[in-house]
Amino acid sequence: MLPRTDSSALQAPGVQRGSLAAETLWSAIGSFAGIGIVAFLALQYRLPLLVASFGATAVLVYAAVDSPLAQPRNVIGGHLISAVAGVLNYQLLGTTWWSIALGVSMAIAAMVLTRTLHPPGGATAIVAVWSGQGYTYIFAPVGVGAVILLLVALLVNHFAPGRHDPAGRQSN
Repeated sequence: MLPRTDSSALQAPGVQRGSLAAETLWSAIGSFAGIGIVAFLALQYRLPLLVASFGATAVLVYAAVDSPLAQPRNVIGGHLISAVAGVLNYQLLGTTWWSIALGVSMAIAAMVLTRTLHPPGGATAIVAVWSGQGYTYIFAPVGVGAVILLLVALLVNHFAPGRHDPAGRQSN
């Protein structure tokens, strides 16, 4: 059996959260809706909207809602900055081991400097270089997909008792 972990590191100080069952349910509902909408649009309409890093974003925005890494500025900024870093590296250097490493390193540096740290952004940069993405990758799938995931998270967190929106206002 795995040891129980202290989830308080993922929560804002002083914020009381609901029961584990309720938190789990709201996290599952949010991730199902957010990833479901993005995947549906991608498959049904053959739109380029899925990026593997969105799975990690879903964990943050639906389950670690109080984390600074899950805030709107970080989600959107982190993904867009990382997509730009990855695409630029591919366009200028092609796909090599060092262009992939440089893309991630540039993404991290830019996110730190702009205070938009979002760990899934590292994967967003890797995908851009590894799969040879062009500049449209920044808009779709990355920008559009990240906005959809964030909007669903804002809705879920608005209606889930005990959760708060990014401005710190308590819901219900």
